[in-house]
Amino acid sequence: MGVGAIFAGTLSASNAGAEEAPELAHLVQNPIAKVISLPFQNNLNFGVGPRNDAQDVLNIQPVLPFGMGSRWNVIARAIVPVIHEPPLGPGTQGTTGLGDISLATYFSPAQPGKIIWGVGPAFTFATASNNELGRGKLDAGLSAVALTIRGHWLLGVLATDVASVAGVSSRKNVHQMLVQPFINYNLAAGWYLTSSPIVTADWKAPGSQQWTVPVGGGGGRAFRVGRQAVNVQMQAFGNVARPREASDWTLRMQFQLLFPK
Repeated sequence: MGVGAIFAGTLSASNAGAEEAPELAHLVQNPIAKVISLPFQNNLNFGVGPRNDAQDVLNIQPVLPFGMGSRWNVIARAIVPVIHEPPLGPGTQGTTGLGDISLATYFSPAQPGKIIWGVGPAFTFATASNNELGRGKLDAGLSAVALTIRGHWLLGVLATDVASVAGVSSRKNVHQMLVQPFINYNLAAGWYLTSSPIVTADWKAPGSQQWTVPVGGGGGRAFRVGRQAVNVQMQAFGNVARPREASDWTLRMQFQLLFPK
């Protein structure tokens, strides 16, 4: 991917927008692209809890890349969740606040081949503003991502596994896996079709309650508003496997600011 092509100054403003759209789409679809970005991803989960309420999770996900010599890049990806939790039972009230913040740092070759990959440590910090919005534990583990670009297609998978290493002793320990396959088909002018479900497994839960498996997809577009590169996207997922009282389906909407160098 030629990031320099995004800023080819010899193009006219209109031609530049047309030429750079596919490159912008690749940047937003690559979790370890060497570009500063700020996604706001809102997940509206329907059918949560005993009253089938709606839960809302806004994930603020800043991405900061760093060079480490001529051979490696380091990409830090944080997730800062702002959660509205509906009442979880009779006599309880809904709660809104900060959830547990996650951080993954990927070491990725500066000159990748046909397979673009990264691997590194992952952490979840007990930052929740209310007990109902977090686990009360410091989790640590590994995260890895791999992807490839084949013509109009960008295909890949991201996987993270973390377990509790410290935290409030009265709270249950955590061991959780997240796997996010992503399939993108890029169209003209920065438009694309996408499917990026987030599959989770809670290894500490009973067997029938461990897995959340969504199926679905949607579309989006990467473009510019003036000089600012942006990405907008919407997807919908139905959960074909889920813990008891977890959501039936999710509407995900994302707005993302990009700051290519």
